[in-house]
Amino acid sequence: MVSFVLIPGAGSDSWYWHLVEPELGKAGHDVVAVDLPCDDDSKTFTDYADTVVDAIGDRSDLVLVAQSLGGFTAPLVCERVPVQQIVLVNAMIPSPGESAGEWWANTGQPQAMHEEAARHGRKYKDDMELMNDFEYVFLHDVPEDVKAESANHVRNQSGRPFGDPPHIDRWPDVPTRVIAGRDDRLFPLDFQRRVAQERLAVGIEEIDGGHLVALSNPVGVAERLLSP
Repeated sequence: MVSFVLIPGAGSDSWYWHLVEPELGKAGHDVVAVDLPCDDDSKTFTDYADTVVDAIGDRSDLVLVAQSLGGFTAPLVCERVPVQQIVLVNAMIPSPGESAGEWWANTGQPQAMHEEAARHGRKYKDDMELMNDFEYVFLHDVPEDVKAESANHVRNQSGRPFGDPPHIDRWPDVPTRVIAGRDDRLFPLDFQRRVAQERLAVGIEEIDGGHLVALSNPVGVAERLLSP
């Protein structure tokens, strides 16, 4: 048995993983989904990591699963507790010396996002207009009942962590996997493939679904997490 520790992305809470948790539990594993203080302007990534470590408690045999912005918290957790494996799910992968605010331009994410929108026949005047089209970017493949419930779990993501100074000197010496949604419109598939190769020298594991793949394809996510 392993302990899966599930970290949500920006402006989200532990509910993001609520459809994946029972699938992992049925396989006989321990699961803890973490609520981060993402709407508190006084909190940094260090505080996020502290929150994860507190939620872990005395658990062992840890598999750390991080979605989207959670990719910036995961390395800090590995500095505090022994982790068997990191699994990044449509996640940001920081380089040493890079802040979360710098990540977007450094990786070329805006261009990749707009190119993906163009492939869908959509054109936006700027990054913010595109990002604010939640239906297109985030919810396009989420079932209607889950989509309706998700409105109760949207939190105001503080901008504080994005302006924090860079916080890792190197990626942790922990086996790392990258799971990428084939229809992620925020971090398109080819973009994730390139960033994973450039920054971690690993390939991606493709899965059906968009950026919020734990809501649109929870069984697929669980099956991938449970695979060797």
